[in-house]
Amino acid sequence: MPASRKQPDITAALAELFSPAETPSREVAMGLFRRQLGRVQGFVQQRFEQEGLNGLTAARLHAGLMDELVSALFAYALKAHALGPKDRLAMAATGGYGRATLAPFSDIDLLFLSHGRASPAVEKTVEFILYFLWDLGLKVGHATRSIDDCLTEAKGDVTIRTSLLDARCLCGDRALFADFQQAFREDCTADGPGEYIAAKQAERAARHRRFGETPFMVEPNVKEGRGGLRDLQTLYWLSRYVFNTFAMTELVGKDAPGGGILTAAEARACKRAWEYLWTVRFHLHYVAGRAEERLTFDLQPVIGGRMGYTRHGRQNGVERFMRHYFLIVREVARVTAVLEPALVRAALGPPAIAAETDAALIEQGFVLADGKILFAPGHDPATDPSSVFRILICARDRDLELHPLARRTLIRSAPLGAELRGDKQAAALFLNLLCGPHESGHDPDCESATWMGILNESGILGRYLPDWRRIVGQMQFDTYHVYTVDVHTVQCIRNLNSIEAGTLKEIAPVASDLTGQIQSRRALYVAMLLHDIAKGRGGDHSVLGAEIALNVGPALGLSAEETEMASWLVLHHLMLSQTAFSRDIDDPKTILDLADTIQSPERLRLLLILTVADIRAVSPKVWNGWKATLLRELYTRVAEVLEGGLSTTERDTRIARVKDVVSSLLADWPAAEREEFLSLGYPSYWLGFDPESIERHARMIRDAKTRNAPLTVFTEPLPARAVTEVVVYTADHAGLFSRIAGALAIAGASIVDARIHTLTDGMALDTFWIQDANGGPFDTPHRLARLATLVEQALSGRLKLAAEIRNATRSVVAQRMRAIHVPPRVVVDNRASNRHTVVEVNGRDRPGLLHDVTAAISAEGLQIASAHVTTYGVRAVDVFYVKDVFGMKVENERKLYQLRKALLEALNPALDEPPADGKNTPSAA
Repeated sequence: MPASRKQPDITAALAELFSPAETPSREVAMGLFRRQLGRVQGFVQQRFEQEGLNGLTAARLHAGLMDELVSALFAYALKAHALGPKDRLAMAATGGYGRATLAPFSDIDLLFLSHGRASPAVEKTVEFILYFLWDLGLKVGHATRSIDDCLTEAKGDVTIRTSLLDARCLCGDRALFADFQQAFREDCTADGPGEYIAAKQAERAARHRRFGETPFMVEPNVKEGRGGLRDLQTLYWLSRYVFNTFAMTELVGKDAPGGGILTAAEARACKRAWEYLWTVRFHLHYVAGRAEERLTFDLQPVIGGRMGYTRHGRQNGVERFMRHYFLIVREVARVTAVLEPALVRAALGPPAIAAETDAALIEQGFVLADGKILFAPGHDPATDPSSVFRILICARDRDLELHPLARRTLIRSAPLGAELRGDKQAAALFLNLLCGPHESGHDPDCESATWMGILNESGILGRYLPDWRRIVGQMQFDTYHVYTVDVHTVQCIRNLNSIEAGTLKEIAPVASDLTGQIQSRRALYVAMLLHDIAKGRGGDHSVLGAEIALNVGPALGLSAEETEMASWLVLHHLMLSQTAFSRDIDDPKTILDLADTIQSPERLRLLLILTVADIRAVSPKVWNGWKATLLRELYTRVAEVLEGGLSTTERDTRIARVKDVVSSLLADWPAAEREEFLSLGYPSYWLGFDPESIERHARMIRDAKTRNAPLTVFTEPLPARAVTEVVVYTADHAGLFSRIAGALAIAGASIVDARIHTLTDGMALDTFWIQDANGGPFDTPHRLARLATLVEQALSGRLKLAAEIRNATRSVVAQRMRAIHVPPRVVVDNRASNRHTVVEVNGRDRPGLLHDVTAAISAEGLQIASAHVTTYGVRAVDVFYVKDVFGMKVENERKLYQLRKALLEALNPALDEPPADGKNTPSAA
């Protein structure tokens, strides 16, 4: 090894501290120790980053070098502060440091073990060591205890007991430490493992609730998350407590403790996971420059690049890195489910088979133990592969929990899933699990998500459906989706179960009511299972998924009609949401085009239910009252067309009906004033609002005219829709919409929809629906008052919009979100509407984006009729219905080119950083 890479000899370097001559002062010693600490840290980082050392080896190297440093300090402290003749003191490493692994910025946990109560001399020595370590800049966890103290504390606190389980003597009185170890071990044996195992299981469950019940969180905690290092350490602690083993490999083979409760492959999986997770953790610490354990969006591409993940085909490096990470943590979760039941059985004895197990259950090869179902002794799924489905059906039908040993068997039987392909009986069992016992009819008690989750986590689902295996651990590098594709799909099925059960009736009343009317229930469940099955393959995943559904449907036992329906639903599963959130549903052509594609009320019913379940499964924050309202209105209008409505005559009739209702609401007005108001709006206005809203507008307009007010801002929180309605009434002029949008952005409001109406008298009646940062109505009085003031200042020119928006953007856009690049894109469509040009703008969401984009549209001499704003994490999709100054569509190619160019410039302000690889460029279609 080259001299520059030679491992530092810390003991030799600090030898002068222990020469017979005079003891160096603390200041001199501090300088020597600081230099050696720098050597240790630099050497470990060099070996890890430049020589390819894996994280686990680097952690052990770091711990070993710190052992030398801390032991030298202990010796120096004893020389500087001699102990009394009867004093006994040992210094031990505990916690992670006790396991001889140490991350770059982790705490050093030390136990100072004394014989009996610590004397003043011992306390002074310990204090000297601690202050010295703190002055070196190290974080130290510490405790000073006698053997009796250790045993007492361990009995009352499982965390302390675990820490002492890892204790490792560094220096001092080793005989004293050996006495402690013997006493501690005897104490643990006397107490038995049952209480400790239960405490660690409860501790882990609480940790999972805090950091995520699934291993597949898109910003996982490498240390504390499910399937992370702490879960592996929990397995180590349980094995150590029960068998006194130090490595998973000691549990392999017939002669191993417990009779070989791990296979060699499972032990290798543990070793791979240890090394991989420690490597990720080391990179995290070095990149962040601190003890960072969360793999956030901004760190993922950096660490993925450092670990050598690059683009392969359609999948970029960061997505490949995160998929590998998720597959590793899934293995940890599986090994936990395999090893832990065996440890419990070895510690507490085999489960007692219930005497009351009925003959029918035994005949199927299952028994009850502890009130839970498991495979009967001697029954091997290898001889009856379909039993992996049947045990779940028995558990469901009898309302039984799966015994941990049954889960263990399922995981080890995962390869059998491939043998079940093409088996009609197995297909019928699987469809029964997916759709519930009442496959074709309404089933409010269906809990198929539970069973699909078990099949997914055990690996059986990926073996049974090869296409499913490709989406396991598949992530999308954005802030919109919080789960991997497979977990998202199981969540969708859970939402579908809840809609059928009626538990989401308040949130999604229409979808809940429709579940009792659908005829193609099996097709709906299969479509839900397959709607994202083609993600990550490149191309349109809806199109590819529809093709897969045509093959999977018959294999699962669907009829030709059901297969066609499932494939159609997969193909169009995004259609309702894209239309509701990004198109003007008051435009008759939007509704007619949608009805032309859907064609039947049954398809519409199925599509709405699937859409609601899908959106609610993306993220807990995505679904809100406003989106529910838009979907409900869209469903109602398309259903009306499919029933024969929305002809020109019907449209005129609807307008007349609305005017009649509004007229009755304004019965307290003189007839002349009523007629004057009813003459103000164009047809799109009367069809765009409910009569109650129009009545509010009427009274606001009348009041403004009475006061001769040049500007009126009216706000109305609508909690049922999770929005606040903001109506601005003023003289119309170019750029009005843009200025109002800018003022709303500065006020901290997020615009989710907008309608722009110019009345027949030339006045503008612009309506905005806004939310706060949490997706709720913008409703506190002082914020509404400030909002109205900002609108007035923006329209009068007293507010410098550009500067204020830049300040708001700097304070709001999180640095970690900037790692997610959103390529700017502009799409112009002259076919979506008969009267307007539809402009779709895609870009990074930020305060003031709508202001910048609408200002660019106004600068091109175009009028905005309506705006529809949707955000997907950090990506904004804004759709505008525009026309030129003559009220016509924009069809001139030169004009369209200028519009695209102006919008792309608006999407790329100087504040936005360019993408890291420089490969993504703006596109216009």
